[in-house]
Amino acid sequence: MPETVPGGAVPSFSGSVMLDLGADTGALVLHTPPELDATEIEISLVAGDAPPPRRTHSLVRQRHTPGGVQYAAVYPGLVCGDYVVWRDASTSAMIVTITGGHVTTACWPGFAAE
Repeated sequence: MPETVPGGAVPSFSGSVMLDLGADTGALVLHTPPELDATEIEISLVAGDAPPPRRTHSLVRQRHTPGGVQYAAVYPGLVCGDYVVWRDASTSAMIVTITGGHVTTACWPGFAAE
């Protein structure tokens, strides 16, 4: 399981996240079940034959929206490409594709966002 931050996370509200989007830059919103609140989830570019790339992480937080409370990790400013979402330090959970100028939305395996 990814690392949980002690003390929990402060909720965020609609419009409180800035995303850097461009021709070669996109973002990921990863929806999760409430049980992953305050958990840091790592992602990394798919390496292929190259050495493993550096991982980046984001904290799962409550997101208050007009439709209710959702839980998600947001990864802004990602270079285009395929990314591994890591379940733990050595187990991949899924692969997502980031496209320039777009926000990719994905759900944690086994979870369907409402």
